[in-house]
Amino acid sequence: MAKEVRLADVTIALEDKGEGVPVLLLHGFPANRHLWSRVTSLLTEAGFRVLVPDLVGYGASDAPSDVRVDMASQAQWMLALLDELGLARVAVVAHDVGSAAAQLMAVAAPQRISGLAVLDGVYGDEWAMDAIASIQAWDPQDAHRLFPVLARRLDRGGVLREMLAAYQGERGGLQLIRAARDLDPQQTAHIGKSLRSSGIPALVLWGERDSFLSIDAVGRPLATLLGAALIQLPGGHFTPLDCPVEVAAALRDFLARLPR
Repeated sequence: MAKEVRLADVTIALEDKGEGVPVLLLHGFPANRHLWSRVTSLLTEAGFRVLVPDLVGYGASDAPSDVRVDMASQAQWMLALLDELGLARVAVVAHDVGSAAAQLMAVAAPQRISGLAVLDGVYGDEWAMDAIASIQAWDPQDAHRLFPVLARRLDRGGVLREMLAAYQGERGGLQLIRAARDLDPQQTAHIGKSLRSSGIPALVLWGERDSFLSIDAVGRPLATLLGAALIQLPGGHFTPLDCPVEVAAALRDFLARLPR
């Protein structure tokens, strides 16, 4: 069960489980905190405190209609969430465009990030925006029709249905349209130098069958930028759901080596 954390004019739904070194897990688009449902218990059993929010404007986290839910704003909200929880420093694990928020957190406050793990994430302005162009262009009056189309397109093996179910109906469709329209690859287009100089220990994990973000065009240059190991995993784009055991094992090894 998630609790609600209120920050000024937004509300963040947060699962806070386990004890030990805190780890913040960030999802991307079109996901929500359920993305990590198969990984969370494996990390808590390994002795970590796992914080799993819905990004603002996604899932059960809300923002006023006039507030942008872009990744630069998510980064600031996540840092404010750490303040609210009294956490000076955390490791951040992020997937897809959630890794843009994580990278922006690292640039803005490197002293607060003990380690950064990116799974099938973004690099520079490579955000796979072509894959969401149809959602950006979707007519809000037909928002209720978006979920079944998205489920058919993405969930061929049935792995994603429970996660995507949060976006059923008109409200869910409107959430996705708004979130898609607020994504802006220019927010990370020019942060490479600052990200490299942050010196944060990093790890890059990539699904060997990722059809949205290429390991060669995105994963390898990102790993080089971060000075990170690049590990291929036996999954598609949504690795935390596709191969949770392998994801958790790689994360446990990485997190255990971080300075305390």
